[in-house]
Amino acid sequence: MARLFGTDGVRGLANSDLTPELALALSGAAARVLAEHDLGHRPVAVVGRDPRASGEMLEAAVTAGLTSAGADVLRVGVLPTPALAHLVAVLSADLGVMISASHNPMPDNGIKLFATGGHKLPDPVEDEISARVGAAGERPTGARIGRVHDVPGAAGRYLEHLLLATPHPLDGIRVVVDCAHGAASLVAPEAYRRAGADVVALSAEPTGLNINDGCGSTHLDQVRKAVLEHGAALGIAHDGDADRCLAVDAAGEVVDGDQIMAVLALAMREAGELAENTLVATVMSNLGLHLAMRAHGVAVRTTAVGDRYVLEELSAGGFSLGGEQSGHLVLPAYATTGDGLLTALRLMARMAATGRSLADLASVLTRLPQVLINVAVTDKSAVSAAPAVAEAIAGAETELGETGRVLLRPSGTEQVVRVMVEAPTQAGADRIAQRIAAAVAAVS
Repeated sequence: MARLFGTDGVRGLANSDLTPELALALSGAAARVLAEHDLGHRPVAVVGRDPRASGEMLEAAVTAGLTSAGADVLRVGVLPTPALAHLVAVLSADLGVMISASHNPMPDNGIKLFATGGHKLPDPVEDEISARVGAAGERPTGARIGRVHDVPGAAGRYLEHLLLATPHPLDGIRVVVDCAHGAASLVAPEAYRRAGADVVALSAEPTGLNINDGCGSTHLDQVRKAVLEHGAALGIAHDGDADRCLAVDAAGEVVDGDQIMAVLALAMREAGELAENTLVATVMSNLGLHLAMRAHGVAVRTTAVGDRYVLEELSAGGFSLGGEQSGHLVLPAYATTGDGLLTALRLMARMAATGRSLADLASVLTRLPQVLINVAVTDKSAVSAAPAVAEAIAGAETELGETGRVLLRPSGTEQVVRVMVEAPTQAGADRIAQRIAAAVAAVS
């Protein structure tokens, strides 16, 4: 049986894969598992969502599931995922439930669960909850049924937290922010204005149907054009639940998560905030990040793809910065999960403090040409064991030496093997990637 939880919660087509019945059963199971872990008190859950239309339906189902299992619910409404995680800690709740499918198209939705303190649930607890979905459980009656309360000023509490985590005022910086018609549509422009920036807001009018529709961090043409039109110092693009941040410099050039990590790592090292002089990144980060950090005396610890693995390494090593090329960055001193608004504020603060442009700061990293080919296969395990594939990889690694790298990664959700190659030239990366992809395809 496939695991119910993916790398970032439960996600699928709303009202088809992710039904109200599943949302009710899942949230009820989560409340019961928490209660059985001997909390010694009535469980309290914070529930938030992004603005997609199906979130209204799923919020009702989640609330019903929690209260039917005896948990009290604190509703915070439409807020970014990192705001929900922050409020779980601030409100001393036992559980957080975020209803969002992040950067996915509007018809999808998802449920992310957070534990006490706003941390993502560990795999064993997720597995325990999965096992209880659909199982009979105690149904409290009378005064033991959970109650529902709306939390006034929830967004304000999150905004105050963000401003306290911003080390320098943003006076003089004009920024274009693409909110993806998502959860950050109100709070992101407000946060940047309060920090001192001159803000031009795009895609900040959610209808419930337009989230991520040709906008946000997966569609950067709009923000690139607006930066040039408004003469802005930079552009920021968030995804639907604002746990990611990508940037655009004044010339309209994209600044990805690897470059943002490099800028923040050096800023934090300078301020004495970079624990162990170490940055945590995934295997998909560009080799250019490793080379740049090595040149500046910063070690890079590498994890599997997925923010949960970055979080695990950050926690295990006591490190203070990690993230993904996609713009999902984590600063554990200020957030328990990726926070796109916090990332943007720290990036702009570095610009303001140094007086340097984003392009100048990002130039610390020279990205190697990178090619990613998805090869459909019938048996992912057979590919990794195939001698012809191993031979193709070995030949590529010999050819590249220390000037590039090869990564072969089976997809966690599809019958696909991802072939990634980095090389000194685009032509070289293309040629080597095609050669390995052909060897992979021949296996199946």
